Amino acid sequence: MIKAVFFSAFHTTEGPKVLHQVPADSISPSSTSTQIPLLHFPSVSSYIVPRPEFCSRLITFCTPAHRVLSHPVCLLSSSYPRNAYTFSIALVLDISTPFASYATVTLKLASLLRTLEEQSRFLSRDTSPPNTGKIYALCEILLEDLNNYCESMIPIDDSNTLNIKLFPTYPPPPPLYPYHVPLSTVHLDSLTDANWDLTMLKVLPYIDGINSVKQISLLADADYKLVRKAIEHLLYYGCLLLLDIFSFSAIYAPTAELASFIQDTEMQEECVSYVALPSGGNSETSRQDPVTAFHLVELYLSLKQGQPVKSFYIEHSETMDKIDVRRFITFGVIKGFLYRVHKYAIATSRISQRKRDHKLKIRRKDLPPMAAEARDHETDPDLAEIEKFLDGTHCFDEICTELMISEQELVGRLKALGDVQTICR
Repeated sequence: MIKAVFFSAFHTTEGPKVLHQVPADSISPSSTSTQIPLLHFPSVSSYIVPRPEFCSRLITFCTPAHRVLSHPVCLLSSSYPRNAYTFSIALVLDISTPFASYATVTLKLASLLRTLEEQSRFLSRDTSPPNTGKIYALCEILLEDLNNYCESMIPIDDSNTLNIKLFPTYPPPPPLYPYHVPLSTVHLDSLTDANWDLTMLKVLPYIDGINSVKQISLLADADYKLVRKAIEHLLYYGCLLLLDIFSFSAIYAPTAELASFIQDTEMQEECVSYVALPSGGNSETSRQDPVTAFHLVELYLSLKQGQPVKSFYIEHSETMDKIDVRRFITFGVIKGFLYRVHKYAIATSRISQRKRDHKLKIRRKDLPPMAAEARDHETDPDLAEIEKFLDGTHCFDEICTELMISEQELVGRLKALGDVQTICR
């Protein structure tokens, strides 16, 4: 939030001086004022109206309670006293306010005032008393509009208008990988129009919380890099969440946050409405006995390490018949009280030795090196494709997505290789 806006300039006899300030007496109080200023201007005036070497650049500094943003400008001309005119318009923010978007506002204000001064001496010819006139009105409207509406449109004269908008800044989106599954948090269809990016329009129908990023690119028949860029934009603006690929062989376990779900009745009701199947399920028994919050708490507490979703579903089939198992898992992941236990494959040194022995055997037949390398990949394709993923840093979701195979097929290939250990973490 902006605490104050003030305009200062270098006076030929008095040095740096505050000419206009909003609110009044917030920076340089009058002799009769009892108000405590936000900052002591004489001690920071050399940063607000500095020497020419430090002009034309963004300057920001902090006091214990506030941050000051300014962009001083120095214009050289023989028409000015001392052949120069130095001025600055500065914003005073609360120390806890993110200031990235306000820095852009400060730069634009300095650029506009510089242009007005060069065109018509708008600033130097202003003889209005302090806290009156057009410059003071500009500061006053700017403070009120940006704090209340995050945008401002101020007519300066017949040919110049100031248009400023505060754009929110978001943290960078999380890393996006081909095996991530995007889930929309807003109704994306209601936001689109004919002017949207073509790739974005092709991608949106396939963002359903089921398809991975790579699957979306294949279904949309679009370049993967463009699809990834489109999804990253939606992630940046908070329109999507990232999930794991759901499968019945996956393992999920509760976190300590499950206690908050047990105590929060509103979240439990939300979960019931989200995961319950229409009409209570498929069987006659489930229609007579619909799912309740007690059932869901009991089910979430039953999830544990080492138990795939398939085994969990079979063990609790009577209750699980009433709910959508994918939504059941997804809800817990979104709320943070479930986490995915990923599987990783680690190869022993014997596989690498096996590959080296295989190459030596081929080269004994006096084949050229290029032919030997080609023959090696032809005779052992599984080893060539999978070996780079067997260092314990690539989860099964990533391997299956890259090789376009199912987890069952991947497990079969790993068994055929031998000497590969699978760990869960």
